[in-house]
Amino acid sequence: MIVAFCKICNTRFYPRPSNVRKGWGIYCSRNCKNIGTRVRHKAFCFICNKELLKTATQLRHSKSGKFFCNKSCQTKWRNTEFVGPKHANFKDGKNSYQSILKRYKIKQICNYCGERDVRVLATHHIDENHKNNNVKNLIWLCHNCHSLVHYDNVEKQKFLFKHKQ
Repeated sequence: MIVAFCKICNTRFYPRPSNVRKGWGIYCSRNCKNIGTRVRHKAFCFICNKELLKTATQLRHSKSGKFFCNKSCQTKWRNTEFVGPKHANFKDGKNSYQSILKRYKIKQICNYCGERDVRVLATHHIDENHKNNNVKNLIWLCHNCHSLVHYDNVEKQKFLFKHKQ
């Protein structure tokens, strides 16, 4: 009977003589063998900065070059990275005005009269180009101010003068 000590955990075990002849009698279990044969490198979670251990293959096969400790952290990253035109289901962006303002945490207050009731707020394009969804071109207006800015020439001029400064 051959007595051996595990290379990882130093536990005493009894390998088969045939395995010792092949050079296999080094580890006491599959877990210790997996730990011993894989060289792992340090990586850090992109979201929470938790330390991770990754194999060279895992490091090579990362498409983004970013690593995550769990699906929750990966989802947080995806939800900020793949929005708007980068999202797989993005069509033309015509109906995404409010989500753009909310994503950039623009306070939901009418920029003309100061109304704070979110039920009456609408998104307004400053240059009136509905394809220009740049956050600098979008503002909150209540429905009353929104119609004034679009249909009353005097109010429209006041509004444009205020927003060009």
